[in-house]
Amino acid sequence: MILILQSKRQEDMAHEQLTAISPLDGRYAEKTSELTEIFSEYGLIRFRVEIEIRWLQMLSNNPDIIELDRFDKDTNNQLNDIIDNFNTDDAKSVKDIERTTNHDVKAVEYFICQQFKDNKNINDFIHFGCTSEDINNLAYAMMLDEARKNVLNPLMDSLHQEIQNLVMKYHSIPMLSRTHGQTASPTTVGKEFANILARLNLISNDFNAIHIYGKFNGAVGNFNAHHIAYPNCDWPEISSSFIKSLNLEPNILTTQIEPHDWMAKYCHNLIRYNTVLLDMSRDIWGYISLGYFKQRLEKNEVGSSTMPHKINPIDFENAEGNLGLSNSLFGHFAEKLPISRFQRDLTDSTVQRNLGVAIGYGIIAIKSLLKGISKLEIDTAIINKDIENRWEVLGEAIQTVMRRYGISEPYEKLKTLTRGNEINKSILSEFIQSLDIPDHAKKELLDLTPSTYTGLASELSKQL
Repeated sequence: MILILQSKRQEDMAHEQLTAISPLDGRYAEKTSELTEIFSEYGLIRFRVEIEIRWLQMLSNNPDIIELDRFDKDTNNQLNDIIDNFNTDDAKSVKDIERTTNHDVKAVEYFICQQFKDNKNINDFIHFGCTSEDINNLAYAMMLDEARKNVLNPLMDSLHQEIQNLVMKYHSIPMLSRTHGQTASPTTVGKEFANILARLNLISNDFNAIHIYGKFNGAVGNFNAHHIAYPNCDWPEISSSFIKSLNLEPNILTTQIEPHDWMAKYCHNLIRYNTVLLDMSRDIWGYISLGYFKQRLEKNEVGSSTMPHKINPIDFENAEGNLGLSNSLFGHFAEKLPISRFQRDLTDSTVQRNLGVAIGYGIIAIKSLLKGISKLEIDTAIINKDIENRWEVLGEAIQTVMRRYGISEPYEKLKTLTRGNEINKSILSEFIQSLDIPDHAKKELLDLTPSTYTGLASELSKQL
């Protein structure tokens, strides 16, 4: 019987994925499963329930609110159990209530009231002094806080570690640079990955430094209802303490809505992070095309439906596409959410429901990159062949040494020698021998090859 039920659940899940409109819930459902507890409708309701109950418990502990009895251990346990054991059946109950109320937050209030239907004392203080946005803004703040700590940071750390491994593995392997797509002074493979990692580290540090704010001050931000009911209470302080108890930062001066400026910063930061990943995806795609990297064969995978020899760089292409989708949404959030008519309008409500979608496309991209990086195999033969045939890149080194020793028109002379001409070791050696510079400098230039002209690339790679 158990096996039959498990099979039925699997069939239902497969059907839901096949009929889903969004690929996040369909094709990519397994790759975004860690977001469902946070950003789904169930997740939003769960956070709302937690906020309503925690507020009720805080009111109970306030000695100035004498009409609400201090909760005993059993009552607090009952309230905590609602939070700790909240499940999809409970969320469905809330949605059933919403069909009558046509108001999602009021449905949460009524759901909690039903758990204490014989206790008027408690029911009178559920949602006390609150506007719906008090609950909602904290719920979304808690969502983004949890996503940052439990989903994004671990994935970012994994990606950074994989890139760090590439840095250390390839820090001394010389590689031809291609500024403007043209041959340029050599670098090392590891240094190129180090450049990326340095950018990602800076952005992720900024990301984790963002304060996540919440507001809990009533219908238009003035504690109007709170103050008229209990004028002797220090409501700004009570509100701040409550918000801090949820591991958020209090924003006391607001209208009905928390202005979402921190949320715009959160989104902009992820845009920056995604943009670096997009840059990396395109570069790796290019290096695979040049043959610098091969992709490890997966025996049963198919590269092309008609060309059996192909191993396409699909992981990096997939990442690029999903990063673009993620950034498009984050850009809209950052521009739209801080703007609201007068004390509030409802345009932010439907937009915020898509925060998880933007993060979802981002984590699909990171997972694609992790998969793609794991299959990369460097082809040093191709890299070496490419760099050793490019003696013209030493023109920079020669003309710079000429400058040191006062040779006239060094740049112009090397330009005449190298630009548009096929250059080899013999031509450069003859030119160097003709220079009026010290013998030791001449020897250093004669000993130089394209693959040894990498400056401090290897040493710089190790500084991360």
